[in-house]
Amino acid sequence: MADIVLAALIAIAGGVIFWAWDQGANVVSIPLTAVYPPLTGLYAGGWMIPAVLGMLVVRKPGAALFCEAVAATGELIMGSQYGTTVLISGILQGLGAELVFAAFRYTKFNLPVSLLAGAGAGLFCGLNDCFLPWGWNIAFEAGDKAAYIVFCAISGAVIAGGLAWIATRGLAGTGVLASFASRKAATEPVFS
Repeated sequence: MADIVLAALIAIAGGVIFWAWDQGANVVSIPLTAVYPPLTGLYAGGWMIPAVLGMLVVRKPGAALFCEAVAATGELIMGSQYGTTVLISGILQGLGAELVFAAFRYTKFNLPVSLLAGAGAGLFCGLNDCFLPWGWNIAFEAGDKAAYIVFCAISGAVIAGGLAWIATRGLAGTGVLASFASRKAATEPVFS
């Protein structure tokens, strides 16, 4: 039960992060679009943090998908400029991270796996934005779509994967995760 409550708290905080990230999207995307429109994918990682953070902290199957989907729901309730498409995005991004953790049988939570999970979420974000009917970048040429997807994966790895891993270690170091599987995250090896 405590795992569900913690995952829900991460997801709710994630919804607030999403909403705040939405507010900066136009400010960041206008100059990036002027340079090369697919560069906007470099900003996408902020929308994937709950998926990776949720799994790193809770460490149970379904945590990444649950946290990302609930965070997207929170973003929608707070008035996302993207409308109901955030729900589909949240589910797909959560699934992208979840599949990476599943590939490691939910037993590895080190930095490389965290970065891969963020990249997985970014990959699914980029595919959603470029190929699904409601995607923002469906009109991009094939090369621009490929570049956008790569930029989303990089952003997911660095922002969602890297920051979530650092945050988990920091939280574990304070002792607030003492009753959870991630309680030793602060002292776990970085690469093994």
